[in-house]
Amino acid sequence: MGRWRDGRGTLLVHGDGGRVAAVPLEIATSYRARTKGLLGRDGLDGAILLSPANGIHTFRMRMAIDVAYLDRRLNVIAVRTMPPGRLGRPRLRSRHVLEAEAGAMAEWGVRTGARVTVEAE
Repeated sequence: MGRWRDGRGTLLVHGDGGRVAAVPLEIATSYRARTKGLLGRDGLDGAILLSPANGIHTFRMRMAIDVAYLDRRLNVIAVRTMPPGRLGRPRLRSRHVLEAEAGAMAEWGVRTGARVTVEAE
């Protein structure tokens, strides 16, 4: 897995029957990039990975988002949809957080127990 840097990549969602969904990904590892996240945006093409992170908030966001909490091996611990203006509970085993527009993760197959991988550019 290695250490990522701020930038772009591809999120690979490993689904049932060997199906793999490839999703455009923004990677936010610096304090500044993680703090900014999706604030002030009206949409997102793909997902954003916050690392390290174990919790998020949606204060000052303009849209509802899907949030997936990932453990150190990139297994999905939990998936939640959060409207703007909420504080998410931190997940103790979470090391990374994925964010996307509400409804997107179900389309990609991101659910509790799924596994994802990240290919950084």
